[in-house]
Amino acid sequence: MPSNCAQLSRVLTESCLPYTPTQGEGQYRMRIRTVRRTLLGALAAAVVSATALTTPASAVTGKGHDPHAATRAAMETQVKAGIPGLLGQVRDEAGTWKGSAGVADLTTNRPRLAQDRFRIGSITKAFVSVVLLQQEAEGRLSLDDTIDRWLPGVVKGHGNDGTKVTVRQLLNHTSGIYNYTDDPEFRKLLTTGFLEHRYDTFTPRRLVDVATSHDPVFRSGTSWRYSNTNYILAGMIAEKVSGRSYADEITRRVIKPLGLRTTVLPGTSARMPAPHGRAYSKLLDDPDAKIYDTTELNPSWGGAAGEIISTAGDLNTFYGALLGGELLPKAQQRELLTTVPTGGQLPGARYGLGVASITTSCGATVWMHTGGIHGSTSLATSSPDGRHTSSFNYNGDWTGDPDKLVEAEYCGTTDRPAGAGASALASLTAQR
Repeated sequence: MPSNCAQLSRVLTESCLPYTPTQGEGQYRMRIRTVRRTLLGALAAAVVSATALTTPASAVTGKGHDPHAATRAAMETQVKAGIPGLLGQVRDEAGTWKGSAGVADLTTNRPRLAQDRFRIGSITKAFVSVVLLQQEAEGRLSLDDTIDRWLPGVVKGHGNDGTKVTVRQLLNHTSGIYNYTDDPEFRKLLTTGFLEHRYDTFTPRRLVDVATSHDPVFRSGTSWRYSNTNYILAGMIAEKVSGRSYADEITRRVIKPLGLRTTVLPGTSARMPAPHGRAYSKLLDDPDAKIYDTTELNPSWGGAAGEIISTAGDLNTFYGALLGGELLPKAQQRELLTTVPTGGQLPGARYGLGVASITTSCGATVWMHTGGIHGSTSLATSSPDGRHTSSFNYNGDWTGDPDKLVEAEYCGTTDRPAGAGASALASLTAQR
């Protein structure tokens, strides 16, 4: 499911962030392996050949003549490791840089293009958060409102109590509400049953009912755990407050004002708008599993937790505006960036309201989220002032290392000390 950067990518894409203990090398390597997990469930390693980048990895040791040389090398390395194709775009004081590696289509070998659209998974959560924060700024709701204030009786049973969970706790994943994509039977629909159920429609209420058939994982406000259910409920609240669909609210409040011409909320449509490459998944956590084309799917099972389709360029525009303070008043911007510890779930990361922060090995603070959905793993990042953004997409979900992309772009190196820097990204990706 929509889910969530390496560790940040894994959790943001699928679930959430915990506290940040120091990792040993063994733990770190284990964290990196979690990048292979997606919102659909555990996905496996693969063997796929791909074309190389224009700048050879051997030429990269840091930010020299080519400030994005390390980023090029990191992309090339991951294609060699098995990802069919990877595309990225960076915007900073020098302008816009675009790069790609591998192929967009394993049948035609068409290269990945800068204008290609892709499913962004849990990066959708930041769009939903903006809607609710703008509604709060307008005095239409409060982050301290309970779920039952807007959705009476929706969260109940098995110890769940909508009168005890606030909107803020939904947005920062401290609600304790079970993540519906962790439900064993639901996960089967997304993995072994995907081919049979890829076009099925899931209503938000059905997804919430799956979650509330389980006990809460902790008492609200006492811990942290990534849960896609939180954002399904957030989308439902946005609709109740406005009288419009959350998709209409995102379009009206974010997409149109920022001119995001290639960003859409498909609803129940399984088709990808052109241009786009293909999306590939193994569906199972088995290195020898068959690779399937998962480009077409009904994303309603992700809904407000991860349905959006976009491009690297639009994601950079959005993150630049978001971190640059263009979308929210100062009070709501403070709320957006007020973080909580994620325990051991996202080592080195803290989670705000739909965005997470990490500190790289070179000391840079980076705000980000990852997103995963069948055959697509995405990463959106920004410096704290919104002036240096980067967005990437993998068209495979069984391997990859978003950590290396962050370290390469913000530190200029393809090497990261074990247990340092952006290691939380792997967890996010695994938990999407």
